[in-house]
Formats: sequence, C-alpha cells, structure tokens
Amino acid sequence: MGQVVVVTGASGGIGRASAVAFARRGAKVALLARGETGLAAAVDDVERAGGTALPIEVDVADHAQVFDAAARVENELGPIDVWVNVAFTSVFAPFDQIKPDEFKRVTDVSYLGFVYGTMAALERMKPRDRGVIVQVGSALAYRGIPLQSAYCGAKHAIRGFTDSLRAELLHEGSDIRLSIVELPAVNTPQFDWARAHIGHAPRPMGRPIEPEVVADAVFRVAHGRWREYWLGTPTLLTILGDALLPGFLDRYLARTAFAGQQTERPIGRERRDNLDRPVTDLHRTRGSFEQESRTHAPLVVGEIARVGAFAGIAAVFLALGVGVGWLSRRR
Repeated sequence: MGQVVVVTGASGGIGRASAVAFARRGAKVALLARGETGLAAAVDDVERAGGTALPIEVDVADHAQVFDAAARVENELGPIDVWVNVAFTSVFAPFDQIKPDEFKRVTDVSYLGFVYGTMAALERMKPRDRGVIVQVGSALAYRGIPLQSAYCGAKHAIRGFTDSLRAELLHEGSDIRLSIVELPAVNTPQFDWARAHIGHAPRPMGRPIEPEVVADAVFRVAHGRWREYWLGTPTLLTILGDALLPGFLDRYLARTAFAGQQTERPIGRERRDNLDRPVTDLHRTRGSFEQESRTHAPLVVGEIARVGAFAGIAAVFLALGVGVGWLSRRR
C-alpha cells in the first residue's frame, strides 16, 4: 500500500511537481487546487507517474473547504500520511501600490492557507499520533525583498507559526513530524500569472531552479528527521547573510531588486492574473525561464548549515587573533 499524500496548490508549479514525485514512489495523492482544467492535467501527470490521483477543487483561503477536503481524502484514499502545504499567490508591486484587498488575499492564501492545511492535517493525524507535515517556504521567510511585501510577510508568518506549533508538539511528546523547506527562486508559472503593478513583466531574482528539483527535496524532507532544510546555495547565502549583514542587504536590494525582478518586456493590458480566479491555460509545472534555470541544487539541514557557518567565522577570527598576537610578539 502506498502512502496517502495531500498536496495543496497541486495544479501547477511546485505543487504539481511534488505530487508527481510522490506518485513515482507509488503514493495515492490528493490534489488540492482551484480550477478543474489544471487539476485534470495534474491528474494525468500523477497517473502516468504510477500513482493514484484524487483531484479536489479547493480554495485554501476557505478553511471549511480545506477541512472538507481532508475528510474526503480519508474517506476515499485512507489515513493521511503526509500533508504538503504549497499553495500561494503574490502581487508584484511597491507596498504603497498594493490595495488592501489584494494584500489580504495574498495573506489569506499564502499564510492562512498553510494554517488551515496544517489544522486539517493535525485533526486527522493526532488521534493516530503519526504523520508528516511539510511546509514549503522560502528564503524570503528570513529576508524580505522589494516588490513582494505581501508574499514575504506571509512566508515570515509561516515560519513563526510553524516554530510555535513544533514546540507544542514536542511538549506533548507527539510523533507527528513538522518540517519546513526554505527555497530559492523557482521557475514556476507564478511569474506569468501573479498580479503585477510594475512596468515590466516579473521574473525570478537571480538564477532559478526547476520545480522538479524542489519536488525531489520535498520528498526527501517528508522522509527526513530535521526541523528545517535549506535548498540551494542562494538560500543559504540569503539566510546567513541576513543574520550577519541585514543593513548591507537592505541597501543592496534597494539598488538591485527592482530591476532584478523585472524582464525587459512591458506588461500589457492583456495580462491576466490568478489572484481571484485560476488562469486556466497557464497551469503547468514549469514557468518561462527554462533556458536559465538550474536542474540541481544542494539540500542542507538548516541547523548544520548555521553551526558550520558560524564555526567557520569563529575560526577566521581566531586565526586573525593568533596572527595579530604573533606579529605583536615579533615587534
């Protein structure tokens, strides 16, 4: 019997790639997303990969829909083993050009969607005292960047509530595992369908990785034991850099992140976005930046990376101190 896995945001991008990654290992995958057309395409991918697919149309910003979906999954597929929270939306714009209802919608989907998914998973997993919840996060949970204030705020919030819940589970002696994987830029359709109040079409900051790389990491995290994982060198550098030099990053991003997140193609009036409704024809796994995307990225444990980095810094300062002392004695 394969695992029963729930993936939110499963009709495109990271969610769709993650569903396929579990399907390749024989999982029964519940696909939660808006839009019948995108879900149908994701079902085909999962079944071709050897898995069983259960598509459920859900807006994760509606907690009742999420809880009803969890009940349906267990009725039709069996007890949920793994729940992966992926679904998100975003608005590319300076903060003062984002409307209150737009900011709220991003928060409802990209933050509260994770909260509701986690609640629904725990309601099912706690009586059995087993299960795994994976939060698909971002390096932007540590370092906010211009033009993505709503999204960055949501990712910061996910990390905060996940840390709080993890401590509660430890206090209870629970065997339910809760992990988060922080990502770099990823070549997903979000740059084609996110709402944007900027002059040119959005693009990833730096060189992105492909969704399949993330999907492989999500599978490994779901079967790992650590609390937090960092995917890709840019993620490691962003998180550690913000811990050491946040003011420098403020100024660096002020200079580079506005142009760095925009292509040379002006945004036309015909651009559609998925903030309030699905963009059917854009539901696919990869985005528009395949030519520059990486197909490999290291996955590191956050705690080990922190210890290693700060041990290295301490070693440098120790060596400098020894060198200065030696020079002083020579004089």
